[in-house]
Amino acid sequence: MVRALITGGAGFIGSHLAEKLLNHGEQVTIIDNLSTGRFENIAHLADHPYFKYAIEDIRHAAVMDRLVSDCDVIYHLAAAVGVFAIVHSPIDTLEINVGGTEVVLQTARRYRKRVLIASTSEVYGKGVRVPFNEDDDRILGPTTKSRWSYAASKELDEFLGLAYHKAVDLPVTIFRLFNTVGPRQVGNYGMVVPRFVQWALAGEPIQVYGDGQQSRCFANVYDVVDAIARLGFSDAVSGEVFNIGNNEEVTILELAERVKTRANSHSEVVLIPYDQAYEKGFEDMRRRVPDVGKIHKAVGWQPTTSLDTTIDQIIAYQTGQ
Repeated sequence: MVRALITGGAGFIGSHLAEKLLNHGEQVTIIDNLSTGRFENIAHLADHPYFKYAIEDIRHAAVMDRLVSDCDVIYHLAAAVGVFAIVHSPIDTLEINVGGTEVVLQTARRYRKRVLIASTSEVYGKGVRVPFNEDDDRILGPTTKSRWSYAASKELDEFLGLAYHKAVDLPVTIFRLFNTVGPRQVGNYGMVVPRFVQWALAGEPIQVYGDGQQSRCFANVYDVVDAIARLGFSDAVSGEVFNIGNNEEVTILELAERVKTRANSHSEVVLIPYDQAYEKGFEDMRRRVPDVGKIHKAVGWQPTTSLDTTIDQIIAYQTGQ
């Protein structure tokens, strides 16, 4: 029986990954300090005979030593998340993302454990070559804009992971997550789809930041955890970087209208300037589209769930259906 450790396992994606691996017959342990994760995401798993949890910070080296020594593979998802958190808590963003990954890799090296590290499409920064390929150059904004601290921290995570692979032959795989949405995701940290659904269901104005013409691709969480699990099941992906995301592109203004329609809402869609929503001089990317050809070739994965289906799932989750 494979023993998996998921950092950030009480989070939105981590809890779905825990379910996926348990259903595959694996033993799963999660660690989460519940700063953004929620115990209710894993409460239904608490009595599973192959599930264990630790409510602790991954930077607690002694706890991580015990957990890593007792696992076969580590899925490292723990990180500071959300644009609001990044803009308003830049110190935590850097310390958690970089410091946490250092502890994970150092401990994994001690026990020669396999590591899969969650990175982000944010590392592509201001790139304009669409779709984004894993080997594309990266263009970030100035260090005076805290918005870019998250991308820089995750870039360093990637460099650290790949350095451990190259220097000491530690089996490390990087996966870059594009916008992931679905049941259990909350809007507290700036996650756009659950916020839109919440406003639409309440009949409140749906707030679109900027001019609404920026476009994104939203991947269903069930598709995403399938991709992560397939990478975890493969022995041939160490030292590689993979995009995970959907390639169905939609502008944020179009997204608001689709949520409004599917929620049968009469909410007004309003535009909010970036300076008012985040901070003065906030910079955003116009398009964010993944090239998922590499992961399809490596493990046969491709997204299968439409955005409308995903919106319906989020509406059902928020309404308790």
